[in-house]
Amino acid sequence: MVVEVVVIVALAIGLALGIQAFLVKPYQIPSESMEPTLDIGQRVLVNRAFTRLGDDPDPGDIVVFHPPTGAEQGNRCGAPKKPGEVCSLPTDEESDTNFIKRVVAVPGDTLAIKGGIPIVNGKPFEGDWDIIPCRGVGGCDFPKPVTIPKDHYFMMGDNRGASDDSRYWGPVPRDWIIGQAFFTYWPPDRIGTL
Repeated sequence: MVVEVVVIVALAIGLALGIQAFLVKPYQIPSESMEPTLDIGQRVLVNRAFTRLGDDPDPGDIVVFHPPTGAEQGNRCGAPKKPGEVCSLPTDEESDTNFIKRVVAVPGDTLAIKGGIPIVNGKPFEGDWDIIPCRGVGGCDFPKPVTIPKDHYFMMGDNRGASDDSRYWGPVPRDWIIGQAFFTYWPPDRIGTL
């Protein structure tokens, strides 16, 4: 009887760890950068199989990823920035930190930012989600267009004035994307799909 219980518990733990490692992992929102879509402390489920199966993120997807080294302290860019231009390349090394942001531009897109709104291929990138506009703080205007490199994705928080994102440390390589956030399960009044 004791052996059976130990085996069942071990299998349950192994199954739970396997699901988190390869299929679905919970994440807690650490900052206000995705408000009003996601609040500090809100919890989401992330589809890790999304990237493992070769799916590429689409504009508008919310993804969890590792930013480039330096993103968490000082917003280092991996390429010289020209005046009026977003960071066009990340540093070469991947950070251990997890960030969550919205994909606003994909490989090959041209991107500029006016008033905190991404201008992708000459058109404002807006969706059926709410944002908190820049309100005149830094990072609102980068009018000089850049082209997003192959296998890179440009990320921005929905709280445009309070998000450290690709504007400052560059687009994220595809290999650094952990998965797509698809469901929020905490707090109870925010339960639903993203």
